[in-house]
Amino acid sequence: MDLNKKSTLLIIVAALGYFVDIYDLILFGIVRLPSLYELNVAEDQIQEVSILLLNMQMAGMLIGGIFFGILGDKRGRVTVLFGSILLYSLANFANGLVQDVHTYALVRFLAGLGLAGELGAGITLVSESMKKEDRGYGTMIVVFFGAFGAVVAALVADKFDWRISYYVGGGLGLLLLFFRVGAMESGMFESLKKSKKQESIPFLSLFKNRLILIKYVRCILIGLPVWFVVGVLIVFSPEFGKVLGVSEPIESGKAVIWSYVGLSIGDVLTGSLSQWIKSRKKVVFYALLTGAVTSAIYLFSSNLTPNAFYFLCFLVGLPMGYWGLFVTIAAEHFGTNIRSTVTTTVPNFVRGATVPITLLFAFLADGMGWGIVVSAAVVGGISFGISIWAARGLDETYAKDLNYIEHASL
Repeated sequence: MDLNKKSTLLIIVAALGYFVDIYDLILFGIVRLPSLYELNVAEDQIQEVSILLLNMQMAGMLIGGIFFGILGDKRGRVTVLFGSILLYSLANFANGLVQDVHTYALVRFLAGLGLAGELGAGITLVSESMKKEDRGYGTMIVVFFGAFGAVVAALVADKFDWRISYYVGGGLGLLLLFFRVGAMESGMFESLKKSKKQESIPFLSLFKNRLILIKYVRCILIGLPVWFVVGVLIVFSPEFGKVLGVSEPIESGKAVIWSYVGLSIGDVLTGSLSQWIKSRKKVVFYALLTGAVTSAIYLFSSNLTPNAFYFLCFLVGLPMGYWGLFVTIAAEHFGTNIRSTVTTTVPNFVRGATVPITLLFAFLADGMGWGIVVSAAVVGGISFGISIWAARGLDETYAKDLNYIEHASL
């Protein structure tokens, strides 16, 4: 891999930005209960308030994904990258200062807005700034280091009060802004701005052409299993531990750590493999098949020790490392004048899919009385099945020339 100074700096900034992004996302899940208890939320209202906070965060991410994506195609990727980092860093500090639920909900919305922009802008910048044969390594590095934000969030939350944990995240983000001095805009975007061929495409134009819409939807759907694994198998790991007969109670923080260690290693494996065999599509397909198998092993194991169960958390996280390839594929499927919009909205729509995934899981487990193991198996089967279908229909984008534009007519 041949890196110049500019590409190296952009990879570092994008990786650290995604690190803080994941830190905040995972930290909220870990400190949710202690923070609500300190805010004097009654036990019988915990679930209702938790859903409110999650929905506010998700609304922020969905709106922010569209806003920052469009902004990135109009004003530049660097503007979005640092604007989003600044917003979610300040929101982290504000999270540590909240004194009531309504303020907490507002701050989670603002945090969601900020979190929505960083990954898409970072991946777009890295993809457009590296040689087409090497950019897979760049996006691999971004996701590898970013995923360790979850590990650090779990460790910090285990050692410090929930308010301090939020302050740490805010401080990390603000420190990262010092990199702005040397960060440079994508050459492709700069050339597009100077060209008379520049043509702005509204977000809704993605939905006007059937073929383009199908391509966009497929780019979204291939990411569903990642948030099935994170949002169901890992979030509810203490409950699964009980049902599967684990000899001691499972700690959700440890489950998060081991799953994201697996995801980080899996990112390196899938990213490197895609470079070696010169294919994104094949590696994603292999990762999805492997993920379906490891999820089944997780769900149908029994009488485990805690360490064996944490190993299963690592195992289900490993193939989900294709998340880096997933975002790269989205960036590589569309032209420079709409690439930021696509690359920023796609991962946020997948994150948003966590809501229907968990709602379906809860409905089957509680409403239908199927139990959490069978319900998770059904939801997982649907998620993996849809993603495999979506992956098979996408084009191969390894070493694709990204220096082109989409036209408004699409």
